[in-house]
Amino acid sequence: MSVDSDNPCTAQEKKSTYVWGLCKVLKRVCSCDVQSVHYFSNMTFNCVAYLICPRLMINFVSDPNDYLWHGYFYALLMFVAALMQSICLQQYFQLCFKLGMSVRTALMAAIYKKALTVSNATRKESTIGETVNLMSADAQRFMDFTNFVHQLWSAPVQIVLSILFLWLELGPSVFAGVGVMLLLIPINAVLVAKARAIQVKNMNYKDERMKIMNEIFNGIKILKLFSWEPSFQKRVEKIRNQELKGLLRFSYLQSVSIFVFTCAPFLVSVVTFAVFVMVDEDNVLDAQKAFTSISLFNVLRFPLAMLPMVLSSLVQVSRPFFVCQDEDLNTSAIWHEPSPGYILHFPCSVNLEIPCGSLLAVVGPVGSGKSSLVSAMLGEMENIKGHINIQGSVAYVPQQAWIQNATLKDNILFGSPLDEARYQKVIEACALLPDLQLLPGGDLTEIGERSSAKARTLYTSFLIFVPVRVLSSLILFSNVSKHNIKSRGDRGHPCLTRILVTHSLSFLAQVDDIVMLVDGKVSEKGPYSTLLSNGGEFAQLLNTYGSQQEGNPEDEATGNCHDILLSTSSNMSLKKALQGKPKEKEPVAEIKGQKLIDKEAVETGKVKFIMYTRYLGAVGCNLTTWIFLAYVAQAAATIGSNLWLSEWTNDAVKYQNMTYTTAIRDTRVGVYGALGISQGLFLLAACMLSAHGAVRASRVLHKHLLSNILRVPMSFFDTTPTGRIINRFAKDIFTVDEAIPMSFRSWLNCFLGIISTLLIICLATPYFAIIMLPLGLLYYFVQQFYVSTSRQLRRLDSVTRSPIYSHFSETVSGLSVIRAYGHQERFLQHNEKIVDINQKSVYSWIVSNRWLAVRLEFVGNLVVFFAALLAVFARDPLNSGIVGLSISSALSVTQTLNWLVRMTSELETNIVAVERVHEYTEAPWVTLQRPQSSWPNNGEIRFVNYQVRYRPELQLVLDGINCYIKSSEKIGVVGRTGAGKSSLTNCLFRILEAAGGKILIDGLDIATIGLHDLRQKLTIIPQDPVLFSGSLRMNLDPFDQHSDKDVWYALELAHLKTFVSSLPEGLSYPVSEAGENLSVGQRQLLCLARALLRKSKILILDEATAAVDMETDHLIQQTIRSEFVDCTVITIAHRLHTIMDSNRVMVLQAGKIVEFDSPEELLQQHGVFAAMARDAGILGNQDTAL
Repeated sequence: MSVDSDNPCTAQEKKSTYVWGLCKVLKRVCSCDVQSVHYFSNMTFNCVAYLICPRLMINFVSDPNDYLWHGYFYALLMFVAALMQSICLQQYFQLCFKLGMSVRTALMAAIYKKALTVSNATRKESTIGETVNLMSADAQRFMDFTNFVHQLWSAPVQIVLSILFLWLELGPSVFAGVGVMLLLIPINAVLVAKARAIQVKNMNYKDERMKIMNEIFNGIKILKLFSWEPSFQKRVEKIRNQELKGLLRFSYLQSVSIFVFTCAPFLVSVVTFAVFVMVDEDNVLDAQKAFTSISLFNVLRFPLAMLPMVLSSLVQVSRPFFVCQDEDLNTSAIWHEPSPGYILHFPCSVNLEIPCGSLLAVVGPVGSGKSSLVSAMLGEMENIKGHINIQGSVAYVPQQAWIQNATLKDNILFGSPLDEARYQKVIEACALLPDLQLLPGGDLTEIGERSSAKARTLYTSFLIFVPVRVLSSLILFSNVSKHNIKSRGDRGHPCLTRILVTHSLSFLAQVDDIVMLVDGKVSEKGPYSTLLSNGGEFAQLLNTYGSQQEGNPEDEATGNCHDILLSTSSNMSLKKALQGKPKEKEPVAEIKGQKLIDKEAVETGKVKFIMYTRYLGAVGCNLTTWIFLAYVAQAAATIGSNLWLSEWTNDAVKYQNMTYTTAIRDTRVGVYGALGISQGLFLLAACMLSAHGAVRASRVLHKHLLSNILRVPMSFFDTTPTGRIINRFAKDIFTVDEAIPMSFRSWLNCFLGIISTLLIICLATPYFAIIMLPLGLLYYFVQQFYVSTSRQLRRLDSVTRSPIYSHFSETVSGLSVIRAYGHQERFLQHNEKIVDINQKSVYSWIVSNRWLAVRLEFVGNLVVFFAALLAVFARDPLNSGIVGLSISSALSVTQTLNWLVRMTSELETNIVAVERVHEYTEAPWVTLQRPQSSWPNNGEIRFVNYQVRYRPELQLVLDGINCYIKSSEKIGVVGRTGAGKSSLTNCLFRILEAAGGKILIDGLDIATIGLHDLRQKLTIIPQDPVLFSGSLRMNLDPFDQHSDKDVWYALELAHLKTFVSSLPEGLSYPVSEAGENLSVGQRQLLCLARALLRKSKILILDEATAAVDMETDHLIQQTIRSEFVDCTVITIAHRLHTIMDSNRVMVLQAGKIVEFDSPEELLQQHGVFAAMARDAGILGNQDTAL
């Protein structure tokens, strides 16, 4: 039966939907009446303060017969108009920022919501790194875009009005300047188009870099175990170099754009003035015409620069809208119609009916489709034909446990209300009581995202239970596994259906039905005894690898009741202890070691001066000096051109009754033009040099951060959420790349601009120097108060962003679990909550900016007022040219003062990013004491009173380990969960450093050599098969040290040659992020191929066959026995049959060795190991499996 589903949108439909969505947002932004009123009022007062009043003041100074009160009135009018303009402008910005903040919040929520509903096909196209960029950079861009969106209509209006006023001043000559502007438009358009293309390309590089970084952090333990950090560091740096090349090209284009932007008004004024004085001998440039025209040209500068930038931003903010149009998960194939007697029904190519209340096991070889069957039930697979009918709700335990950064209790409850009695039953049913005794804080201990999931499922009241291979890691402890099976079977719900996907054969006699999958199809289905008697594929599998229990297959199902009851009764005291704990609502003193995740440190106080020197050192001392000199030269050229223009305007008075010769006119035009061109060239040189220096600093600082992060100890990743580290590489690197260079450039420009302005005003009216002192004190007080507040608010903003990214990374990695439980709304609400927390700091920062702007612009307006007032007092000795220059300079200082303080704060805030990239380091990769290349020759291992703990505040996990492992000896390590098995392997690789004692390999203390010298000589097949995006070959040999022949041979030994040969790309087959396009079993076999390719003298198998079926497990064991016959092999076992042929077996309990001898001897001693073997059904026959 085919399932009708909605046709996916075409690209054209998606584009039209995006355009319509963007139009609606723009309409909402632009149609805000209050914003428009404030913006129009700002333009009106701006016209009065910056155009009309200066002209009136120049006329007043030029006319000695004018009334004195006119001058006072004009000065007061200028002050009031500038004050009103400031208030209207800041009110407009406040409304814009509030709207932008709302749009940013809505976008982040929409992106998160889309991540919860997006289809699996789309998930493969866009990575976590790309979506993190959407939530960080793109959402922020949209917020910034809303502040200038009114330029879309106001910029053309300002351009038209300015040209009109220029016509009134200079007549037809203005068309010469308009012509220059029209010529600059295509240049600007080309620059914008090229810059946009580079930015789009750079965003792709950034997404790729963030994708790899996310994979590195998720698989950091594998990188450390295999010493692969340099290879992945090169991969990241290769992409980073491409990104920085693009950034350098973009910065050069930006430099040219700034050059054009700076020169445009000047070129227009030079051409216009030259044409004005040349077309008619009677045209003499006076102060009124010159400075009014210059003010108008300065007005023109802003819309000419902003219009292309706003249009470019309009393109950049489109990405989130395209992403929000991605295809959602289609769950139309999942039906919930009544079906008498059956709770699960598959009427498609997989024909399967599961009765209500049954316990079903799904078995099959690696890659047979077991996990795909479960994914289909959860609606995670793409439906081609048929449907699945499910009665009731579903709980799900994935093969690889998904753990949140929260307490163990919160992970079990998973949003459900606490029912203490039921909670205790679940803890007992999942055999977690002994484990909780080992944890410092019991069930209130924090566990990280790298840290059981079955308790969560038992706690929730669902009718269908789908644990995927969760028992494989517990099979060693048969009483625990049976305990779980029995507990699940005795829950008392009349219609609790359980579907167990497993490779374990020992539990199959206990289930109601078994489904055998082969090549994605149901090969057999029925009870254990029926399938066994049929003699089909299941019987062959069981006869070859399972227990020979044809006579009484129920024996193991009933199990050893004494053991189960003993296990339960022995936990009663722990249970009572847990029940006797204080209630959650009561204040509980935090136990040492209970807290895992450290809060992100927030710096306080002023930024250390060393941070500035560290950044400038990364730029380069010589380059920094040349950049500073270029900016000083540009400021000097600006002062020179303004003073020359002032002198030029005095010619109207000086040569009033004289002939104005052509030579004088040409000199005036030539010198003014030369000064203007030199000003532009100095600025271009400064921008080019600073762009080169900024990219150099970005390369140095990113390399340092990456090197530091790859060298930090594993404990850092255990206690630090991935999102927090991602934030360093997303937000902080963005700050280093773009924000800091811009802040430095703007700060230097503003500082030199203010110095130039004050010099010009003091030159015109020396008494202004007296007024500078109180104004300077007021300015300093406001600046200090704001900078300290803003700096801390920006730090809080940075810190509160990290949980957003951490929560998002958690959500994406556990998406199938969240969907299965139907908790999308809860996670969405939590995301909104942490975004709101971040918005508090953002909003406070916005309000503080407005507070600053109003007060600083008031100081600037006082500068204008006193400059005009002093010009009125001393109008007799002053000429109109110097007065015009003084007032026009004072008017420009208002915004510059505000911008200088903001850039000071921005620089202090952004430089914190440099502070955050200099952090932890671990032991060096290579030390002066290096072992011989042939080390270890024998593979002998000796533990001498060895002790280790995970963190300084925790108890020892290995306490006084003393043992000697001979050359080529095969050692099996067993013990209950938490006994210290994996800790033992971590110590060999120095993932954990010793708290006491030492480890000797071939007589050499491993603590005395570099980490890479040690780890490159050891090989591990880890418990979790971790793969990285890239080619299949890269995952096997990232350093390209082996030939293709060696790689194919390793694949053949790992039983993967047939599979890889069938792939069209072969060894170049692209592995998706985390290896999602391969089954878990195939990933584990690839990990075996890695070990075979490396083949060192010492091999550690850390529960390496947990994810594969019995047949593949048997093949792996055969390969290891044959290929590593001369090697020392330490096997951390979860299936006893895998270590029964070991030379010796080490039994760990509470971090101590309780038994260490050959399996035969241990079985005869009737100790701990013998009890385990008896529980597993191994009664002394070494070749008998579970």
